[in-house]
Order: sequence, then structure tokens, then C-alpha cells
Amino acid sequence: MKLTKLYKDQGSGGNGCPTVYLGENGELVVQGHVVDSATFSELENVLPGEGAVRISADVVAGAMEQYYSRHSEGR
Repeated sequence: MKLTKLYKDQGSGGNGCPTVYLGENGELVVQGHVVDSATFSELENVLPGEGAVRISADVVAGAMEQYYSRHSEGR
């Protein structure tokens, strides 16, 4: 799947994460630090192959701002 970067944590340095990408199929892909096993055990209904990463609410908000600004153009 081809990815387009929407937003990267401004405080993470040049190549760090977390980062949110938009896939060509419209799904979001999140790059971040994997949660520890204690945190993972708190998740509900985890299916085989699923994982979890940590990102701040600011990164989610920044990604959504970029998403909406890019998808409202030309409407």
C-alpha cells in the first residue's frame, strides 16, 4: 500500500516518530512506540496480527487537521 505522510510529532527530531500516514485505500497507518505487555493486555478483542502503538493526542489532532485540509480542497 502506498502511504502519504500526514503528520509527524514536531518534537520527535528529524527521523523520529510518532507519525500518521494516509494509505491509498483511505486507512490511516500509525508509526509509534509499541506499548508494553501490561498495556497491551488491557486492550479488548485483539485479533491475531494486531498490535498497538503509543501516540499523543496532539499528533492525532495534527494528522486530522492535515487530512481535512487536504480533502476539503477542490470541494
